[in-house]
Amino acid sequence: MQILTASLSEIAQAVRSRKVSAREVVLAHLAQIEKCNPRLNAFITINHAAEKQALELDERIAKGLEAGPLAGVPVAIKDQICTRGIKTTAASKMLHNFIPPYSATLVEKLEQAGAVIIGKTNQDEFAMGSSTETSAYGLARNPWNSDYVPGGSSGGSAVAVAGGMSPAAIGTDTGGSIRQPASFCGIVGIKPTYGRVSRYGVIAFASSLDQAGPMTRTVLDAAIVLENISGLDAKDSTSANQHVPAWSRSLNKSLKGLRVGLPKEYFATELGSETRKVIEGAIDILRLSGAELTEISLPLTQMAVPVYYLVATSEASSNLARYDGVRYGYRANFSEMPAEDLAEFYCRSRGEAFGVEVKRRIILGTYALSSGYYEDYYKKASQVRRLLRDQYVEAFKKCDVLLGPVTTTPAFKIGCKSTDPVEMYLNDIYTTSANLTGIPGISIPGGFAANGMPIGVQILGGHFQEQLLFNVGAVLEEALSLKEFPNVL
Repeated sequence: MQILTASLSEIAQAVRSRKVSAREVVLAHLAQIEKCNPRLNAFITINHAAEKQALELDERIAKGLEAGPLAGVPVAIKDQICTRGIKTTAASKMLHNFIPPYSATLVEKLEQAGAVIIGKTNQDEFAMGSSTETSAYGLARNPWNSDYVPGGSSGGSAVAVAGGMSPAAIGTDTGGSIRQPASFCGIVGIKPTYGRVSRYGVIAFASSLDQAGPMTRTVLDAAIVLENISGLDAKDSTSANQHVPAWSRSLNKSLKGLRVGLPKEYFATELGSETRKVIEGAIDILRLSGAELTEISLPLTQMAVPVYYLVATSEASSNLARYDGVRYGYRANFSEMPAEDLAEFYCRSRGEAFGVEVKRRIILGTYALSSGYYEDYYKKASQVRRLLRDQYVEAFKKCDVLLGPVTTTPAFKIGCKSTDPVEMYLNDIYTTSANLTGIPGISIPGGFAANGMPIGVQILGGHFQEQLLFNVGAVLEEALSLKEFPNVL
């Protein structure tokens, strides 16, 4: 077994059967991190206790004890998610020295399933961005071509998986931040239904939109990880009291009679020609597999980006107000020049700690929530959000899943959109609707552009219909049989 290119399920089985030790698996991935991270910058922090944890797992297995479904599998965790004893910064100077005294519920569940947390991955600061260029710890680079962005905000997680530094990673998706980097890096990424995975211990960006989910090399692996991190959590009032199915054991590759909707708004003129070709190829595969394809209309999707940025920035303005340099967070040095008043204290501490994009979103959100503008902006956006949700609910009465692009184009070059925030925001045109409506969405590798950069296909389903996404994704994965790896492997 080639450890660095093996699937999660292959690694776990080999560790449980003692064909390979958990320590060997962890050391192989740590060596790959040491080799690739200086150039790709996928990780902010490495868990130096990973080898010790792997050894303890090997001892359990040697004693015949249960090792768990993720036995010995190294998992990278986005730095937006708290890990007890491991620095968690949200890629911000504001939390540069924060070591959580507790772990997020999903991290505890991974460890209970036998996974080894190998490190914390780079991201856009406080998950605000679409390219992992806003990180206070330097930008991450796409392993397929280091001149290109890996997407964002979970770009480091995508790089870790695509670059062989971890067979699985956890990202967070507020407006497409799992699916978009998965598409850019040629891996599988799923945003589950809102509430499916506990948000306890996930540093909040926009609380009604944030959702954590797995990023892996295969659909089966994504299903296995999601099974092990989902479920009701008393610590999170928004977690859903829903049964967690055995998705990985219920994969059904028969799509005969499955109704696939093709939203005509997804195939508008702004869709790039190479992306369009990949999506049309996926449509042909589903048609040949017996699926029934029909065109539908979701007219309010054209409003998804402005609605998303009003809702997200408003919630961010509220959530990030806690970082004031008093209770916790970065505090400016006032020893040589004391602050004249509390306003200056806040201004200097927050001004030095937050990056440009975070400041921009706080200002936008504060404006949208201010008296005199709340009714015109935040309230109206919330009303349109409900109408958008109603349109998707109606659409899923006519079809079982929706198919379309993840983004308009493949990954773009580093720096080419960072000076134009509006153009960067429009990159989220196909992904934000799933967060606004709470439905699940998955990105599956669909092909490559002429320059060799990956292009993903997006499948959306009704609330708590993740099984359908895995089923359709497995069919596309098998038919396309994309076995290429970036040259770092």
